[in-house]
Amino acid sequence: MLKTYLHPLDLKEICASNQQKMPYKIKEIYYTLQGEGAHTGRPAVFCRFTGCNLWSGREEDRGKAICQFCDTDFWGMDGENGGRYTAENLVKKAVELWGDMSAGRPYVVCTGGEPLLQLDGPLIETFHRARFEVGVETNGTQAEPPGLDWVCVSPKAGTELKITSGDELKLVFPQPAAMPQLFENLDFANFFIQPMDGPEVQRNTRLAINFCLQHPKWRLSIQTHKLLNIP
Repeated sequence: MLKTYLHPLDLKEICASNQQKMPYKIKEIYYTLQGEGAHTGRPAVFCRFTGCNLWSGREEDRGKAICQFCDTDFWGMDGENGGRYTAENLVKKAVELWGDMSAGRPYVVCTGGEPLLQLDGPLIETFHRARFEVGVETNGTQAEPPGLDWVCVSPKAGTELKITSGDELKLVFPQPAAMPQLFENLDFANFFIQPMDGPEVQRNTRLAINFCLQHPKWRLSIQTHKLLNIP
């Protein structure tokens, strides 16, 4: 059974929120360009949910977390436009950030942390009513709700995938216990290798390039938002 690395109080609150239809806990929500994967360069509203089941988000817990290389701040609700939202208010904020809703197909990326601890059918339906295409970036350990338009799974070593098909599998590389060969026969439309960030990022990038050259089913994903210094 997959252990959880959410703080017990956080997990209790998130579960209660889902069961009682209480507000969603959002770390931040902002308008930017998608920086990685198949939609690189596409304008999007990023909606980052608080909490994850693989790490509490606290630095003091990183050493005992299932995923120890996460580079995202998903703890708390103190980011840009962070706070508690109802589905209607969250979509209203996304519309406000997008601006002209007749310009292109509005796109919202639900990310985290682990967004599928909170993202549910009613919220997806509310986004759809506002004309948003709804994408999710998930570690794949939680069942997906109905209605998603784009599913990106980023597997982490030491976990069991509950989502084994979708639009995009984006593997942070290298993970010795989660090598690409374990996932390449899953039913995804796109397969990406993304160099692990951190002090070894240059080495990891060379390894990722070489792997893709030797295994052309896989494509290279670079975190272009970090190169461009945008959110």
